[in-house]
Amino acid sequence: MTIKAILIGAGVRGANVYAPYARNHPDQLQFVAVAEPDRIRRSSFAMQHHIPEDQTYEDWRDVLQKPRFADAVWICTQDRMHYDVAMLALRQGYHVLLEKPISPSPLECLELEETARKSNRLLTICHVLRYTPFWSGIHRIIERGDIGRVVDIQLRENIGYAHMAHSYVRGNWNNTASASPMILAKSCHDLDLISWLMGQDCVRLTSFGSLFHFTKDQAPEGATERCSDGCPHVKECCYVDLRYYMGEGRRRAKHFSDDLSDEMIRRQLPHTPYGRCVYHCDNDVVDHQNVNMQFGDGATASFSLSAFTHDSSRTVQISGTRGEIRGNMAQQSFTVYSFVDGGRTEIQVEDKGREGTDMMLNEFCEQVSCFTGSSLTSASASIQSHMMAFAAEESRLNDGQCIELGKLIADYREEAGNKSILRNSDEKGVNSYCTV
Repeated sequence: MTIKAILIGAGVRGANVYAPYARNHPDQLQFVAVAEPDRIRRSSFAMQHHIPEDQTYEDWRDVLQKPRFADAVWICTQDRMHYDVAMLALRQGYHVLLEKPISPSPLECLELEETARKSNRLLTICHVLRYTPFWSGIHRIIERGDIGRVVDIQLRENIGYAHMAHSYVRGNWNNTASASPMILAKSCHDLDLISWLMGQDCVRLTSFGSLFHFTKDQAPEGATERCSDGCPHVKECCYVDLRYYMGEGRRRAKHFSDDLSDEMIRRQLPHTPYGRCVYHCDNDVVDHQNVNMQFGDGATASFSLSAFTHDSSRTVQISGTRGEIRGNMAQQSFTVYSFVDGGRTEIQVEDKGREGTDMMLNEFCEQVSCFTGSSLTSASASIQSHMMAFAAEESRLNDGQCIELGKLIADYREEAGNKSILRNSDEKGVNSYCTV
């Protein structure tokens, strides 16, 4: 069976990362409509996937308020749009593939999970790392019992100074009010991995972190609002726009130009947010943070993120009662140490960049086709890590206060339930599809 899907949000993630699966597997997936406010992106996606003009939409509401004509909706919009789009799609009877995070609001996360359950629809969250050869390989070792019971997990995310400047200082995820806190926008992946590898719920956590460096008071004297405004520091500043977007960050120039030539980047960059001085942006998300967690059986975990690293990578150390695992995702390798016989096993995996994504999308298409079971990264599976992220941010904002996860989640569920009751009462007799 070929799944018919609608793409909402034809940006880099939706059009360039997830959608190519349809071209590579036309027997499994076909896009029949697209909603995207940017005319060039909308037209380009329609042309690539042979979508007729009358099935291209500028506003996502226009496509979702029609009677259902496809099997699934793929939602790759900005974080704060997720709830409205996903809620309407579920109510219209679509299965949903939703980019992470589910929502920047804990109440909205719980409402979407509940709506998917009541609607008997799939709501799969794009936690692609679970499907990668690296993390799925580590998970198999743990599940097999090779290192005994897990006692402690230490996971570190090295964001990379250049990636930080691009996405979280100049880019779309730089401000909590317009996007999400860093711990949710970037690192719900990591908390999801910890939760999955641990195989049990987190019961309490504390967190510390701050915006340490990318602030106006850290700007060198005379720094201009934009790198192109004659800034006197372009030779020694490590965040100069052209150096990055015409060098190792050229592929990220896709965020502001379809033409990646030097000439076009030079012409476009000064007129985009990506040409701003990193010390004169409207960013407020943290550039470093630490989270300490305790789980039900007494096992512990720690997670740290930092912008101030030379590369973007994840490293992990997992201590068990019978052995240990140490790994580096960037190197695509991990080592398993045995306390029983003193042996060590080096495991090298191969991931050219699409393995995790393709595994996730294959599973989603198969489940939509026969609609059996729940996905590895269903909303229900992802709720725990999202709640850990919300708790971590609450702790960070309250001087590292210890947050009890059970109470936090119970309080949110009660509030979400009351909100749902009020909404249902207000919408009585009204077509709910039009009230989201």
